[in-house]
Amino acid sequence: MTQQEPVGAFHGGAFFDAIGREFDNLRRIDRVINADVLDAWFPPSPMVIRALGGHLSWSIKTSPPTGSEGLIAWIARARGVAAESILPGAGSSSLIFLALRHWLTPSSKTLILDPTYGEYPHVLETVIGCGVQRLPLNREDGYVVDLERLEAELSKGYDLAVLVNPNNPTGQHIPRRALEELLSRVSPNTKFWIDEAYVDYVDRGESLEAFASASPNVFVCKSMSKVYGLSGLRVGYLCGPKPLIDELRVISPPWSVSLPGQLAAVMALQDPEYYSERYLDTHRLRLELTEDLRSLGDLEVAQGAANYLLCYLPPHGPDTEELLARCREHDLFLRNPAATSPRMGPRAFRIAVKDAETNGLMAEILRAVLNQGS
Repeated sequence: MTQQEPVGAFHGGAFFDAIGREFDNLRRIDRVINADVLDAWFPPSPMVIRALGGHLSWSIKTSPPTGSEGLIAWIARARGVAAESILPGAGSSSLIFLALRHWLTPSSKTLILDPTYGEYPHVLETVIGCGVQRLPLNREDGYVVDLERLEAELSKGYDLAVLVNPNNPTGQHIPRRALEELLSRVSPNTKFWIDEAYVDYVDRGESLEAFASASPNVFVCKSMSKVYGLSGLRVGYLCGPKPLIDELRVISPPWSVSLPGQLAAVMALQDPEYYSERYLDTHRLRLELTEDLRSLGDLEVAQGAANYLLCYLPPHGPDTEELLARCREHDLFLRNPAATSPRMGPRAFRIAVKDAETNGLMAEILRAVLNQGS
């Protein structure tokens, strides 16, 4: 069977080449290190596992609540926002495609960071075909977003501005208070889309959900994949002003979240202590991985706030593509962030934070492949 090339933004997933895209080599899943896609290194809450394990047959064969009503109620309760301000979807990508195609036309004017998550330039430029202005972030500044410069750019007038916070692949985070102050000053005619897929790794209190639900123009897009260990179940939600959420609810398909997904998400929201401990563990593991990577020699490792690190190879030795090819020979899969922006150059790579043992193994593999032929 001929493999179809994926259409759209590049999302990695090359590790499936090692375990079989038709799932015919699943015995290798414990040997392959998927540091390419940013799935959680930890398992879902034990409450999730018990609920799914105890009711697996029923949850697979049974149609879910049409509008994810119970899931909405639990999100509202856990996040302290009105249920009317929440729209669930099958992961954040489904909500990105739904909302942005509803709001924007080819004549729309939009602003994004550069670099940032590749789904946004793909949807804006290729799917919708609207105008996209990029706010460049610089390596020499640590890819920190200059809020004064951002505000000055926003004053030119945009239909939509997208901020991924923490940003991907840079890992940089804009503090909630500073961002709320900026959003309070700019024109309400601009819709703001704040992608918070990784914000819980920083601190749950850094989310702008409550601010968005009380605003006329701010939306927070949340994925329950990366921070709850539910990537395979595809659960996400949008939080924003009720009138505009209502517009999207009308065009959102029924049963958009599967019953296993709804059940798992509800159980996950009931176990905040478990996840808070995993986020603290992630901070520690990220710092340890940073030290391990910097011990390899001339490797530059950027500071980050989430479950991944952006690294730069030295000017001598292999470039990113050669490094990734060498690592794949050891069943280690990394990401080339140049797919998100040419600003990344040919010597950057992104690596996901894993458990301590796997982090150590990744460092050993990188040491070996970087010394290969030297």
